[in-house]
Amino acid sequence: MSFPDLLASLGSRFEGLRGKLTANQPLSAVTWLRAGGPAQLLFQPADEEDLAQFLSVLPEEIPVLTIGLGSNLLVRDGGIEGVVIRLGARGFGAVEVLDGGRIRAGAAVPDKRLAEAAADAGIGGFAFYTGIPGGIGGALRMNAGAHGTETCNRLVEVTAIDRKGARHVLTNADMGYSYRHSSAAPGLVFTSAVFEGPLEDEAKIRTEMAEVVAHRERAQPIREKTGGSTFKNPPGNSAWKVIDAAGCRGLTVGGAQMSEMHCNFMINTGTATGHDLELLGETVRRRVREHSGVELEWEIKRLGQFLPGEEISPFLD
Repeated sequence: MSFPDLLASLGSRFEGLRGKLTANQPLSAVTWLRAGGPAQLLFQPADEEDLAQFLSVLPEEIPVLTIGLGSNLLVRDGGIEGVVIRLGARGFGAVEVLDGGRIRAGAAVPDKRLAEAAADAGIGGFAFYTGIPGGIGGALRMNAGAHGTETCNRLVEVTAIDRKGARHVLTNADMGYSYRHSSAAPGLVFTSAVFEGPLEDEAKIRTEMAEVVAHRERAQPIREKTGGSTFKNPPGNSAWKVIDAAGCRGLTVGGAQMSEMHCNFMINTGTATGHDLELLGETVRRRVREHSGVELEWEIKRLGQFLPGEEISPFLD
């Protein structure tokens, strides 16, 4: 499937941009699940200034979606209408150690790299990021966390660009954090953030990081095409426990499977479509509800539109 070429119709507006614009760019190559359709227009800005210029000239009626490393995205097979902004390492991948246990990271910095940089600087409290397979932009948006620590526990402030190209600095409180959620305006594109942690002995920090890595390698299918945790943990429970109890460990739909190793991880065995993956997830949600009465909420972000005839009605609505 392809969309009308936005670049052809709007190209004159984008003169002077230094980033890369591509019409009907397949997104399966940039998501960890390796499935899904194209972006109507993909923009990879050169830096924050380039991003602001682009947004200032883009018609407001055109929808915009920002992605980073694509680690927890399920793109539907019909693709994503409008503009997809993908922040890359060249313009948004810098890490800077500041005074007082603070560290600044661009939105495209992998979580693991921030943990490494903090350890190098003797800043503790970031070992949890070692086990999260994503980038800082996504961590900011969803309040990513693990091993008892969340992004909100370390965040000082966030820099963002709005749909008109204006720059904003948001405090931790402005982000409106809760479990795997931020109430910051969805139209904001996060470009960088400042974090803070206690000054600690590097050897101690490295030990904590090694423990996180060992746990992840032991318990998670990290060498598969996966999007990480598929569902949020229900209040007072673990998603994998209710999935396992409902008999969904190893469950398959087409080329999609709930991992045998960790049944809250959905994997693409090699041929899965976006439809396979989402149908598998909804099947798991239905079975869990029928078995235990628990209503699982997706943690993986499902984006885009279905192909004609492939619509999936959520089982729990």
